[in-house]
Amino acid sequence: MSREVLVVDDNDKIVEVLTAYLEQEGFVVRTASDGPSAVAEVERAVPDIALLDVMLPGIDGIELTKRFQKEHDLPVILVTARSDEVDRLIGLEVGADDYVSKPFSPREVVARVKAVLRRAEGPRSAGEALRIGALIIDLGRRSVSVDGVVADLTRTEFDILAAMAAHPGRVYTRLQLLEIATGDTFEGYERTIDAHVKNIRKKLGDDPRRPRYVHTVFGVGYKVEAPE
Repeated sequence: MSREVLVVDDNDKIVEVLTAYLEQEGFVVRTASDGPSAVAEVERAVPDIALLDVMLPGIDGIELTKRFQKEHDLPVILVTARSDEVDRLIGLEVGADDYVSKPFSPREVVARVKAVLRRAEGPRSAGEALRIGALIIDLGRRSVSVDGVVADLTRTEFDILAAMAAHPGRVYTRLQLLEIATGDTFEGYERTIDAHVKNIRKKLGDDPRRPRYVHTVFGVGYKVEAPE
């Protein structure tokens, strides 16, 4: 069955180009030009993934991401024309699965769509759990808890944490974690890992100055270790 992609942008040319490239790869594409229209499309039938421009009329992409994540657990890739990292970091914090800055290569966008769908629909290891001190990562249910309290991680955050927790003490570079998070190493996006790690620590109640679980290895990357 073909996967459905909802492309939401008020720039007709961008919608036309992305639609052509996605359809060429076998995707079914639905479109909307503003926030309310996007909500109506998702309520009519939930797609497999949404590509949302950040600056949309009516309801912006950040608010749509929050809504779609909460109500439908819908994978989202945010798109923006802004050159700074503010939108990127905010987007990752609210649960976006990935981020693309304009101008972009349509082929790169297609690759990112495929990577996010692979992560969202990949096989699960039912019944298996990782335990690091009071941190429990249930791979089957894709849930995380610390001291019995559930931590509400996004898909990307879960994948990063689970990968590091599977090999306690092993140091992962940002590029390695980026490949885990996106399925590829898209140049220039390594620093998004810092935003994901910041979110993970916050949700685990980990003090970045004296972390219990997610440790920084300066000049290299990150690792997960049990508290002493």
